[in-house]
Amino acid sequence: MNGELTELPEGWQWVNLSRLGKLINGDRGKNYPSKDAFVELGIPFINAGHLQDGVIQFSEMNYISEERFALLGSGKVQSNDILYCLRGSLGKTAIVKDNISKGAIASSLVIIRPFGCTDPEYLLQFLISPLGKAEILKFDNGSAQPNLSAKSVGEYSVPLPPLNEQKRIVAKIEELRDRHQRTKQALEVIPKLCDRFRQSVLAAAFRGNLTTDWREENPEVESASVLLEKIKEKRFELAESKRELLSVQKAYEENIDAPSDDIESLPSGWMHCRINNIGNVCNGSTPSRKEFQYWEGSIPWVSSGEVRNNQIFTTREAITQEGYESTSVRLLPIDTVLLAMIGEGKTRGQTAILKVEATINQNIAAVILNHKLISPEYLWYWFQYQYATTREAGSGSGPQALNCQRVREIPFVLAPLREQKEIVACIENLLRSIETIKQQFLITSNQIDCLNQAILAKAFRGELVEQDPNDEPAFVLLERIRAEREKADNGEKTKGKRAKQLKLEV
Repeated sequence: MNGELTELPEGWQWVNLSRLGKLINGDRGKNYPSKDAFVELGIPFINAGHLQDGVIQFSEMNYISEERFALLGSGKVQSNDILYCLRGSLGKTAIVKDNISKGAIASSLVIIRPFGCTDPEYLLQFLISPLGKAEILKFDNGSAQPNLSAKSVGEYSVPLPPLNEQKRIVAKIEELRDRHQRTKQALEVIPKLCDRFRQSVLAAAFRGNLTTDWREENPEVESASVLLEKIKEKRFELAESKRELLSVQKAYEENIDAPSDDIESLPSGWMHCRINNIGNVCNGSTPSRKEFQYWEGSIPWVSSGEVRNNQIFTTREAITQEGYESTSVRLLPIDTVLLAMIGEGKTRGQTAILKVEATINQNIAAVILNHKLISPEYLWYWFQYQYATTREAGSGSGPQALNCQRVREIPFVLAPLREQKEIVACIENLLRSIETIKQQFLITSNQIDCLNQAILAKAFRGELVEQDPNDEPAFVLLERIRAEREKADNGEKTKGKRAKQLKLEV
């Protein structure tokens, strides 16, 4: 027993865990079930992965047959057993409830079977408390695969209060935890509400609602139709090749009036168009991974996984000049707006702004705004607003994908340039408020988690519930536990002698 243990309240006593319950390893011999022995339905064979938040989860449970179970010499569970993880996720624990009439443990677990004078729930709460977790550090071997032994778990120092106080402590912990859980569940709606509010802000922005007063104060602002003519002239002027010149010409030969399904009417001075009308759309390429000399250079290279509704200042990878010249990549200017065309999960349809000159891979579309007549942030927020619609525009027999032509055809709401900048300022002001709420939510959620641990720490210092001087003190309880163990041991010895005698008689 550690001589530096915290002083406990009167009637409590420090005691090794092995004095409060029997520790039982699983059968690790020739009868240990391999994966081949698992059956679809049968007796639960419980491993560390099935222990979650103090309970045994059955969603991915393994089962063994009655015949295999009968062969096991140890590790069979019963109601109120505590299962404790010895390998990997040290200290994961759960209590066996009445819904498991039969079961066995994998070698990664040990059974702690409390003696009759110890409350199993009290021991469970101790094991998941900061005090219980600190015991792990005393005995963990510190190897790459952390593990404990049943013997070392038996040497854990446990603060033992009177039995009645154990029950009061458990009841108080459960009461407070339930209250905190209800609070946390109530808070969990906040991120969804923030996401909805964010989408509402973007919808209001692109309906012109955020800048109604601004338009009244600035009636002489240049209209979007005049702006589009300037963009057209500038794009022809900046075209660097015959191919690019033809691409710009084609952009204005097609129908420009492309109303969005979501926005039917626009403020005076605004207009509908398509992405093709406001910027050059292209994608990139990936230099051969087999050619090591193409990689780890100084030219930033963006993959679609890096496009996450963000601004890109640095990239995960960079290519060399040789890699750059080996493929059809293009060094894109700062303030180019990116759109992920292909990607895992939620990636497709997400957007980013380059804040560094960079190249991109073939799964990203770049909208180059080198004419400087469109606010890149305005387009960036438009893509975010149109995320769901853009994803639906994907095609393909496998994962839905976009391509450059589909990106060119995406509808766009063009506002006057000065108003675009005002809209961006309004959006960012409101989104800062949303971000503040989200950060406060994370802080509060973490505080609740910390509060649960603080409650457990307080409980095992004897500070959570009042002591009752009429409770039987821990040393008397230990005497009763000792007597109970002796009686059980004597019963086992007698049973063994009888079995031996019967064997001899036969």
